[in-house]
Amino acid sequence: MTDNNFKQIFPLGAKNDAFAQYFIGQSYLAPLAGGKVPVNNVSFEPGCRNNWHIHHGTDGGGDQILLCTAGSGWYQAEGQDPVSLEPGTVIHVPAGTKHWHGAKVDSWFSHLAFITPGENVSNEWLEPVTDEVYGELQKNGEKA
Repeated sequence: MTDNNFKQIFPLGAKNDAFAQYFIGQSYLAPLAGGKVPVNNVSFEPGCRNNWHIHHGTDGGGDQILLCTAGSGWYQAEGQDPVSLEPGTVIHVPAGTKHWHGAKVDSWFSHLAFITPGENVSNEWLEPVTDEVYGELQKNGEKA
């Protein structure tokens, strides 16, 4: 773990090297529960964000739930205003929604991530969130 004062109630986990190609910056992954509804604690160093992506699924599956637990971050669905994420924020991402999420430039950030079970659940990774788009969030707050 890098030297920081980031406090959270769940483990930071290991560097998320398996998915590093889909992130700008360093993320960490701590699996908390397996089974039909796996739960992971995902942590982002300041400025880290994942690429745009879509969770797919049928029969009610593929929805993502993000429960923000520590730090400060961003969530944005395509065509919608960004949402500032703070501990206690809950985001429901319906299957088929193109979106991204990550830390603010000056803060670590963690969330618990759940994917609802169903048929044909998968994840489609897309293009990175550019520095230009991300930088506008930092300058304009939630008005990007």
